[in-house]
Amino acid sequence: MIRAVALDIGETLVRDDRYWASWADWLDVPRHTLAALVGAVVAQGRDNADAIRLLRPGIDLAAEYRAREAAGRGEHLDDTDLYADVRPALAALRDAGVRVVIAGNQTRRAGELLRGLDLPADLVATSDDWGCAKPSAEFFARILDAGKALPYETLYVGDHPANDVHPASDAGLLTAHLRRGPWGYLWADDPAVRAAADHHIDSLHDLLAIVQGSA
Repeated sequence: MIRAVALDIGETLVRDDRYWASWADWLDVPRHTLAALVGAVVAQGRDNADAIRLLRPGIDLAAEYRAREAAGRGEHLDDTDLYADVRPALAALRDAGVRVVIAGNQTRRAGELLRGLDLPADLVATSDDWGCAKPSAEFFARILDAGKALPYETLYVGDHPANDVHPASDAGLLTAHLRRGPWGYLWADDPAVRAAADHHIDSLHDLLAIVQGSA
């Protein structure tokens, strides 16, 4: 029986359009250029931040992030950044008695912004909040603590095979690979991902049927 559902953030709950567009504007490059580079590094299995490093070799991303915040051009999230299925799907899970945890590799500021959206979740946390990041085993141990359920009672939902599906499965959690965003679409039919994930979904609305079918 699934008692807890934990969900990734970027391209699972939140569209990354604004994030990358704001970096392109800050670096004064065309948005399409940065978007194309993100796609290229994703296809190569690299860190998506390498797209920025290709544009500005040697850049200190942490320092640049602080400069953006100081200039009033830092991170921003509101309801328009959420995928349309997020609120209704999460609310349906909670109505079904499932504990809902939101956790992904984001900054502390992103966590503050997400909590400010008052999503239907029991806990919202980021890697910066926890001091550990995916795909580490420590991150998924924190997921289990937050979900208050055993690994085989916990479903982790995400779009990224290397950060979501494989490490969550290695930690003993059930997994659902979401066909959404660059990573989700690119690896949706990859044999290794098909074999590793317990479920393959196109929408967060699919989660309720999975939970109800597990009883």
